[in-house]
Amino acid sequence: MARTVTPLSDPKCDAAKAREKDYTLFDGKGLFLLVKASGTKVWRFKYTRPDGRSGLATFGNYPALRLKAARERRADALELLARGQDPIEHAKQSKFEAANARANTFKALALEWHAACSRKWSPGHATTVLRRIETHLLPAIGERPVTELKTRDLMVPLKAVEKRDTLETAGRLRQYMTGIMRMAVQHGHIDSNPAIDLQGATATRKAAHRPALPLDRLPELLQRIEADSGRQLTKLAVQLTLLVFIRSSELRFARWGEIDTARSMWEIPGERQPIEGVKSSHRGSKMSTPHLVPLSRQVLASLDQVRGLTGRFDLVFAGDHHHWKPMSENTVNKALRRMGYDTKVDVCGHGFRSMACSALVESGLWSKDAVERQMSHQERNTVRAAYIHKAEHIEARRLMVQWWADYLDANREKHITPYDFAHRADAVNVVSIKRA
Repeated sequence: MARTVTPLSDPKCDAAKAREKDYTLFDGKGLFLLVKASGTKVWRFKYTRPDGRSGLATFGNYPALRLKAARERRADALELLARGQDPIEHAKQSKFEAANARANTFKALALEWHAACSRKWSPGHATTVLRRIETHLLPAIGERPVTELKTRDLMVPLKAVEKRDTLETAGRLRQYMTGIMRMAVQHGHIDSNPAIDLQGATATRKAAHRPALPLDRLPELLQRIEADSGRQLTKLAVQLTLLVFIRSSELRFARWGEIDTARSMWEIPGERQPIEGVKSSHRGSKMSTPHLVPLSRQVLASLDQVRGLTGRFDLVFAGDHHHWKPMSENTVNKALRRMGYDTKVDVCGHGFRSMACSALVESGLWSKDAVERQMSHQERNTVRAAYIHKAEHIEARRLMVQWWADYLDANREKHITPYDFAHRADAVNVVSIKRA
């Protein structure tokens, strides 16, 4: 017959005095108070583990842990045993998970993600990303363990940025959080990525397309450029922007060492030597890979004029006041405004790219790959990008840029469509070569 145990009470626990040897006071269902000879009173729980072995758990000292709290611990342990779990192993696992959570905060994972990604980013971009994370994400969720973060928690910093109407930044932050939490999944810290459901959570601004003139207004544009009253270097910068249709930073930060007039080739590097005190001057080709720009006869002639102005300097388009700094990023658009164009509605320097692309496509002479490569619209797929970066289109691209320069000359007095110019009666039979 099982022995009857009289449950303990707090007064009885308080009254228990130390003896020469340790002794126990039983409360029942495995819980007892061990009174040590030193006077310390410790709650213990004796049980049988799921595998049949004996187990002994320590809950804490009395009176810091009162009788009611000790019984609650016993109830929790009995519930675990009913589910086939060992209370001691469960406590160890809980401590491990708690320590892991403290170590793997969003901040810790964000910095680890940033360090990994920085290896493939330019220094300037890496600095920008880290500044955005530190400014917008870490104050709100940086100290939170990633195991605790839900989609609603990640929404908090996004909505704060959205309220300030910096929608592009909000979109970037969403991308960063998706990457950070994806890494947390990959490292086994969480089972699923809560940032995936942030897609569409913030407003987006309608894409603003850069204005470009219809091609039938080319004669007007060319005549206004020729009649422009600005300084000679500015006029040449506008002309070259139209002729080579590269991006603003690619032109502004150009160095003479990149241009090989003997080969009629300009190689824009993936990254340039930064200029102290000039923001983003490290930029080369937008895709951060070298971009070849074949040079037409007209471009070479214009560059010859530019060389007479800045050839003694490193920069092709040196600034007005300091030759080691480039011309302003607003130079070309300011010149267009001086010519009477609204650069937000009519045409801007970047719009020259659209005009060239339209003419090349409408001519019907070149493959889409060749046009896209000359526009430096490199594919994100790294295998295909590496393939089309090779110079298999370079001869076609040489013909292409010369055709564009000749087409502009043909439009100086009267407009002619790209197709008509490409198929005019006096045209040289080069269509099959251009398609190669």
